[in-house]
Order: sequence, then C-alpha cells, then structure tokens
Amino acid sequence: TPCIKTYIRNFQKGFDEGLANVRVDFMKSDGGLTSVDNFGGHEAILSGPAGGVIGISKSTPTTSPIIGFDMGGTSTDVSRYHEHLEHVFETTTAGVSIQAPQLDINTVAAGGGSRLFIKNGLFVVGPESSGAHPGPVCYRKGGYLSVTDANLVLGRVLPEYFPSIFGPEENEPLDLDGTRRAFEELAQNPEAQGRSVEELAYGFLKVANEAMCRPIRNLTQMRGHDITIHTLSVFGGAGPQHACAMAKNLGMKKVFIHRYGGILSAYGLSLADHVVECTEPASEVYMTATGDVVWEGKVYMTATG
Repeated sequence: TPCIKTYIRNFQKGFDEGLANVRVDFMKSDGGLTSVDNFGGHEAILSGPAGGVIGISKSTPTTSPIIGFDMGGTSTDVSRYHEHLEHVFETTTAGVSIQAPQLDINTVAAGGGSRLFIKNGLFVVGPESSGAHPGPVCYRKGGYLSVTDANLVLGRVLPEYFPSIFGPEENEPLDLDGTRRAFEELAQNPEAQGRSVEELAYGFLKVANEAMCRPIRNLTQMRGHDITIHTLSVFGGAGPQHACAMAKNLGMKKVFIHRYGGILSAYGLSLADHVVECTEPASEVYMTATGDVVWEGKVYMTATG
C-alpha cells in the first residue's frame, strides 16, 4: 500500500491542481472501480487481469459459459465466467496471505517471452522469461530462444505484418533467419539430435500449451463443469497464436478472438462498475452448554453495491 500511495501521489502531481476536480477511478482485483482516495495495495494484486475478465464478461457474444484466456509476454491468466463473476476472499501470493475479495484468476508462468530449454532429455518452457529486453532471439538484441521464436519459425508470427522496431537501433524487422540459426544450434544438443527446426519448435509449443491447459481444467473439470460447452475467449498479445491448439487439447468447440484483444484489460476497465464495500464486525453466541442455539448481540451484514 505505501508503494501504491506513492505512485498515486506522483501521478496526481503530473496534472494541473492534482486532478482536484476530476473523478479518478482505479480498477480493483474484484473487478470493480474505486475512487483514487480509497484505493489500496491489497486491492491491486490482480487489478490488471481483472480488467480482462470484465472485458470478456461484457463483450463475448455467447450465452454459454466462458473461459478467459489471457496470454501475454511472461504469463497467462485464465478465468471462468457464467452469468456472474467468480470471487475468492483469501489468497496467498508469493507466500503472503491477503484477505480481500479478488476475481478467481489462475496464473501460469507461460507466455510469449517464456524461455525454451532442453533439460535431461525433456522440453522445458519457462518459468524464466526473456523479458522485453533483450527479449526473444527474433528481437535482434542478443536475446534467448522463447515461445515467440517457436511461433515465428512455424509461420504463426508473420514478420511482414510487424513494424521495423527491432534491433539495437529499433529500425529492423523481426529476425527469422537468426531465429532459425538459434534453433539449429539447439538441435546440435545430443538430446535434440535428429529433430528438425520445425519439430523442435512444435515440441516446445506443445509443452507450453499443456502448461496453459492445466489451470483451465482446474477451473472447469476439477469443479464439476463440462469443459466442452464453454467458449474460449482469447485475448492478450500472444493468445490467438495458441487458441486453436488449446481448444483442441481441451475438447472445446468454440473460440472467440476479441477485436480489441491486445488491449482488452483496458477496454474492460472502461466497462467496469463502481463498487463500494462496507463491513462491520459481528458478535454472536451460537450454542448454549445444552446445545440450544442462542443468538446474542447484533448481526451486521456485508454490503456490496
């Protein structure tokens, strides 16, 4: 919270009169907006992915249950929506327990920048990330083989549709030739010999896809939901590259790729409702020594609106 408050103060100072007469709202982890004066760090853990959940809930054209699949550069967030938002009220993140309402979002360390390894004869994807700098090999900055590189050599990323913003001077296109050379070097590894560049790339994508399928199964099959009737609503910068393979692995028949997929979290923020939460303590005596139920004191309810 101190870091969030510092950020907010610096943000407000950048505007005339500190935005004194302007309404400023921030997205919370529960999918609602709150005023800048009431925003705290414990409410911001999943505020970005929460915007995406609101986006799919309000813009996916279907009446069937929805699985949100948000694949970015370093991680993938998955969620489920059917007629109402699904919340949890206590979570543990990085070993820290937080008691605050949050949307039920599962995260896995697999994204476009997840690095590719061969360890003990196994294809491994992540959790290490190449980041934006130096980024994948195709960024021309001396980066690391990543999921984006695998998509590039398989033709799922088309260099001619990307601007020339790569390389040290940020004036070059994506480097397909350099990426192929990096895979060819990896193919010299004794554990990878006999495989072509395309076979290596496809093998890594299958591993990445399976890692991203697990949290979707946890939100559906592990809770008794029929995964095959869901619509896979795909967004994030890397999501559409994996959408069909993911749907096939999961037995899903419908895939929806949002026209604003690259900015859907921001789009969802613009559609979110303003939410106020009020709580008061309650004190009750549930049972006497003889087992009779007795209520004492006043019971207060939690109001959300």
